[in-house]
Amino acid sequence: MMSGPAPEFKNPVVRWIDVRLPVFSYLHHEYRAFPVPKNLNYFWSFGGMATMCLIVMIVTGIVLSMQYTPHVDYAFDSVERIMRDVNYGWLLRYIHMNGASMFFIVVYIHIFRGLYYGSYKAPREILWILGVVILLLMMGTAFMGYVLPWGQMSFWGATVITNLFSALPIVGDPIVTLLWGGFSVDNPTLNRFFSLHYLLPFVIFGVVILHIIAMHIAGSNNPKGIDPKGPQDTVMFYPYMTAKDTIALVAFILFWAFFVFYAPNYMGHPDNYIPAEPLVTPAHIVPEWYFLPYYAILRAFTPDFPLYWPMAWIGIDAKLAGVLGMFGSLILVALLPWLDTSKVKSCKYRPVYKWFMLLFVADVIVLGYCGGKPAEGWYVALSQVATFWYFFHLLVLTPVIGWFERPKPLPASISEPVMAAK
Repeated sequence: MMSGPAPEFKNPVVRWIDVRLPVFSYLHHEYRAFPVPKNLNYFWSFGGMATMCLIVMIVTGIVLSMQYTPHVDYAFDSVERIMRDVNYGWLLRYIHMNGASMFFIVVYIHIFRGLYYGSYKAPREILWILGVVILLLMMGTAFMGYVLPWGQMSFWGATVITNLFSALPIVGDPIVTLLWGGFSVDNPTLNRFFSLHYLLPFVIFGVVILHIIAMHIAGSNNPKGIDPKGPQDTVMFYPYMTAKDTIALVAFILFWAFFVFYAPNYMGHPDNYIPAEPLVTPAHIVPEWYFLPYYAILRAFTPDFPLYWPMAWIGIDAKLAGVLGMFGSLILVALLPWLDTSKVKSCKYRPVYKWFMLLFVADVIVLGYCGGKPAEGWYVALSQVATFWYFFHLLVLTPVIGWFERPKPLPASISEPVMAAK
């Protein structure tokens, strides 16, 4: 990974340390003199935003855990105490609570950029798979964190989601019992979720480091989807990309601050300000917004859904089919490097697939809309249509279009279109 001569540091302390532990040389090569394609746009700043979100979530989470009590009798009151009595507790909690949504926003945009510009293709397959692993760990961490306030939606969300594992044959019931720590969602469940919610962000941080290392080995993709042909196609990470990332980061922090200070509960659910009551079921149980597309896929598998019929023929019930469909939707994203048969990476040079990719993004938004609505009436039919299109896009359109599409001619180098414009 490190190449070229070691830099000469003027500070004698830094130089003394670097001779014995070349951490400063590593940072210089990987984050200062690291060459990146010169045509990177602001979509390439979302990875840095996501890393910043992770660090903020870890720091605020550690401080909040000092005041939180993971017990069913005290959890709700301890959160209220953080909000009312702890110095700046309200600020820490609102940063952390809205930070989860901010984290998913930037990661989803980061994934969209990878889909549109073909960042999952060779030689970046491992990089892409590590990204999907990060998403899965984020989902698990966010779900367990949502349970900790022990409000109505926390309790019933935990009950519904953990019960999904009971659909798995043989291992389902033992998994549910292990998650619960008993025979229902209760104090052992809350303790388990608190421990895992505290631990998993550090696991995510480790996978993020692997993700960054894989990116530095394979190199950054770019909007053209072609490899740099020489120094004329690249710039140094510092100061060019750091300046661009700083501008994007400041804009993102302002966006985050708006929700923290002016709309802190906009992306939450009001029922979670009611203490958990196992004997009172909410009228409409919904997860957080970033889970809604997968929740819609889960509920789409009903006996009248054509995608379910092949599963019904081999004895799979609708509940298990929904669970398989929900997890399968993520597995297929991880397999995109092999599902996409086109040799061209960027959708800018794929005149047909580009529109289907944008339609796929719209389809995911429709799934999110359906997931937030009751599972009745035309919402079910719409979620089934959107679910069908989701799998049809990944399993059929993606490979077939790659076989028959005639892409536009690729430029000879990244610099060629810029020089031609002059």
